[in-house]
Amino acid sequence: MKITEIRLGTLSIPLKKPFKTALRTTDTVSTNIVEIRTDEGVCGYGEAPPTAAITGDTDGSIRCSISTRMAPVLAGRDVSELCDALLALDRCVVGNSSGKAAVDIALHDLWGKLHGAPLYKLLGGAYREFATDYTISLNAPDEMARDSIEAVKEGYEALKIKVGNDFRLDMERVKAVRDAVGVDVLLRIDANQGWKPKEAIRVIRFMEDDGLDIELVEQPVVYHDIEGLKRVTDSVDTDILADESVYSPRDAMKLLSLRAADMINIKLMKSGGIGGALKICAMAEAAGVECMIGAMMESKVSVTAAAHLAMARRCITKYDLDPPILCASDPVKGGAQYKGAVLTLSDAPGLGIDSIEGVKWDS
Repeated sequence: MKITEIRLGTLSIPLKKPFKTALRTTDTVSTNIVEIRTDEGVCGYGEAPPTAAITGDTDGSIRCSISTRMAPVLAGRDVSELCDALLALDRCVVGNSSGKAAVDIALHDLWGKLHGAPLYKLLGGAYREFATDYTISLNAPDEMARDSIEAVKEGYEALKIKVGNDFRLDMERVKAVRDAVGVDVLLRIDANQGWKPKEAIRVIRFMEDDGLDIELVEQPVVYHDIEGLKRVTDSVDTDILADESVYSPRDAMKLLSLRAADMINIKLMKSGGIGGALKICAMAEAAGVECMIGAMMESKVSVTAAAHLAMARRCITKYDLDPPILCASDPVKGGAQYKGAVLTLSDAPGLGIDSIEGVKWDS
């Protein structure tokens, strides 16, 4: 089975309500869909949303890097030679992690279809169900409290609370949510790089002293301030989760060697796909560090790929894969299925995705 063509298209999915963080606000999932075709008529799917404020990748850079750099080095390659294809993909252009992730995901989808098995099994995993958390957007404290109550009523037992644009107001936000949902709901706090180290320590100590029982705090400081991240980690009792500070396996190696955070959030758009994510998992496992599997604002294509990875690696113990739940519709047929917070996968080959409706394919 040989690669004959890489096709690009765009997909836009409205959200149920605006998604707000300390870095950006959006009311749609807008993403680039990749379809890799083979000489046997089998197709593999991947995707890459533009997240310039986080990864630096725009629609233009994603599409240009795939069409001019990645497609030429993959043309004619045999799908069975996955390691060689991933190495060529990584070396053909520097950076461009989202574009690489889209193509990497499609290659893994094809690899699963070639062998007639779901991807998680080929990666050495065993079937298991898991529940995702639910993200509460950054708003006024009373609105976040109302959104949290609504999520709990819908069955979500873990909430990810967005903060980070005003550390004093953030204290009110977290307290309002905890007071609203009670003590039995897990609360995870995501500052999206919004605090300075001293502010982060102050806020987290406030939450600890006030008995708010926060499970973890994600990326409290700007991504490049590894010393500041370690300072926060060493100064508080609450677990600190590194997100934007870890893109590549090299980033993970540095962070783990310094013990600058307690946990790592793996996102395929940061790691360049499943290949890079597996390397990060291997280092985390060796260091005895647990990981979260997360996602940008993506469709179910790449979220399904992340779910397969999660089922294949035991170091991944926390799950933040709610973007498809936040969407007003689901154009992806097959793939991951949600029953409330619980995510399941089928035993269909590859990612188990049959088709994607509403894609505007390039002519």
